[in-house]
Amino acid sequence: MADRLTTEAEMTPEGASGRASVVDLAPEAKTWDGFVARSNPGSYLQTSAWAEVKAPNGWHAQRLMGSILGAPTPGEADRECAFGVQMLIRKPRAFPWGFAYAPRGPVLECWTPAALEAFTVALRGAVAAVPTRVSHVRIEPEIELGGPVDTDGEFRHALRGSGWRAGTPIQPPRTRQVDLGRDEAALWGDLRKKWRQYVNKARKSEVRVVDATVDRLPEFYAIYRETARRAGFVIRTYESYLGVWEAFARLGMARLLMAEGPDGVGLATLFLLRVGDRVVEPYGGMTGAGADSRANYLLKWEAMRTSREQGARSYDMWGISHEGIEHFKAGFGGREIKYVGAWDLVLDPAGRLAFDTAQVFQDRVGAWRHGISKVRGRPHAPADEETE
Repeated sequence: MADRLTTEAEMTPEGASGRASVVDLAPEAKTWDGFVARSNPGSYLQTSAWAEVKAPNGWHAQRLMGSILGAPTPGEADRECAFGVQMLIRKPRAFPWGFAYAPRGPVLECWTPAALEAFTVALRGAVAAVPTRVSHVRIEPEIELGGPVDTDGEFRHALRGSGWRAGTPIQPPRTRQVDLGRDEAALWGDLRKKWRQYVNKARKSEVRVVDATVDRLPEFYAIYRETARRAGFVIRTYESYLGVWEAFARLGMARLLMAEGPDGVGLATLFLLRVGDRVVEPYGGMTGAGADSRANYLLKWEAMRTSREQGARSYDMWGISHEGIEHFKAGFGGREIKYVGAWDLVLDPAGRLAFDTAQVFQDRVGAWRHGISKVRGRPHAPADEETE
């Protein structure tokens, strides 16, 4: 497959114009990760580390980087606007098609209709160069529904204009984010009064929060598994989380926090990942004793506080799966963000329908095997169970 693709055609969506430069279909992992870290937002699911995590399950990573010259907004001077994406491609044995998925992608420096059109053109070329026959490409941009980029649905309109169609979300459709750019007193003041009392209660109970090493990952998994059974969601095998740790810790992007009692036994845990100046908490849980001591409240506060101390500017609580968790996370301040959802570039309608049908069936079977009578969204949803 060629490593470079030239797209010299004029891009004129909605009257905007620009010219795409040479597109790199095989950027080095270090170059790609640097681009993701600099972007706003940049997700751990778009890093080379995540591609490494998914490789044992048959997912092949394909990346592209390019740029378009044009004005980000009317009246501004033309400048180069970079774009890129990491697609994970997998072809199940029973299907003649492969499925390309860009979790929390693409990555664009400026989210304009022209940049989106240039990205889509480059993406079509990249997919055509892949040996596997791809039925559709699914993206899940971290763009806020109705936010600055999507005012009056502008971004969704641009997606449709570039050939994208609404798809079924795989990642959590909403989250809560805390701005860590303020001082600690302001962050503390944003906690609900009851939440501050719970944090102090945990401290008085001699609960402490420590940075744990990989030797405590089995303890993390035991707590996470207990939480999953209690809350009714499906988790993966221990080896899966070990793989996540190894891939991200190697790049200095992983952190494991443990709230422990005076005896050193873990009461609550959070598995954090950092990309650029953003920290995300995709996995976490607590024991029954942790609930009684309010260890999870102290843990969440310390995760935010120390992330700020280490230079992070944003803390993402990663998903709000049901009312209880929503209530728990809301008590720590920040604001809720709902995303524009999943979007598909359909290359073979029959293949897309077959994949969506198979996914629904797989989710139901997985829930049944784990004794879950009703699936809340998709299984494997991260959670740090709330307690009131």
